[in-house]
Amino acid sequence: MKSEWNSYRKINCITGWIMFVVASFVYIATAEPTVSFWDCGEFILSAFKLQIGHPPGAPIFLMIDRLATMFAFGDVTKVALMANILSALCSGLTIMFLFWSITYLIKRTFIGKEDDPEGLHLFAIMGAGVLGALAYTFSDTFWFSAVEGELYAMSSLFTAIVFWAALKWDEESEDEHSGRWIIFIAFMMGLGLGVHRLSLLVLPIMVFAYYFKKYEFSWVGFLKACVLAVVLLGGLVFVLIPGVPKVAGWFE
Repeated sequence: MKSEWNSYRKINCITGWIMFVVASFVYIATAEPTVSFWDCGEFILSAFKLQIGHPPGAPIFLMIDRLATMFAFGDVTKVALMANILSALCSGLTIMFLFWSITYLIKRTFIGKEDDPEGLHLFAIMGAGVLGALAYTFSDTFWFSAVEGELYAMSSLFTAIVFWAALKWDEESEDEHSGRWIIFIAFMMGLGLGVHRLSLLVLPIMVFAYYFKKYEFSWVGFLKACVLAVVLLGGLVFVLIPGVPKVAGWFE
């Protein structure tokens, strides 16, 4: 992989940030002016006062949301709006990472990770990324979560970052320092658990990415990877995450 920034990487990076600006503008312009329905009131109030929400809790979300509510500058009538704008910005960043994930996958599939697309190939890759990112930007469910003070916008951001980082590992897997992406993924998954467990759904993707990168395909190996993905995901969700607090409670 070339170390210098070629025209493709520049265009890809700039276009991704443009997607962030477009999506964030749309979400901020349509953000709820105050508290909306569901759990938003509880989350916003818990963040504003740094209190504890309903189990299992979302400490990372509440602490970051607390920073957002400070931009109300003492006007309690604007606290909810600031929390809603945080969701809008998180959703805008999600769209940006989604764009970069789409362009990498298309380039990896049709061009190869070593070659740099030019001309119509470059236009097709950028166009596909923009189309996919905008389609998700204006999708019904994602748009709703992007304009209210719920935790799903931030959780989607952590999920998008973890997936993008998995693709970065794939791109640099032959490099001696590629393990930094594995560490980064584990760190982001850990932080993401302080928001929602949604980011754990990327774990099976990591298993398959590692399998297809390091091993020759065989149906037996593929089935083993499937079993390992299910065991890891199930072990985290049903054993480790609820088990650690339970064991800690024995010593309380």
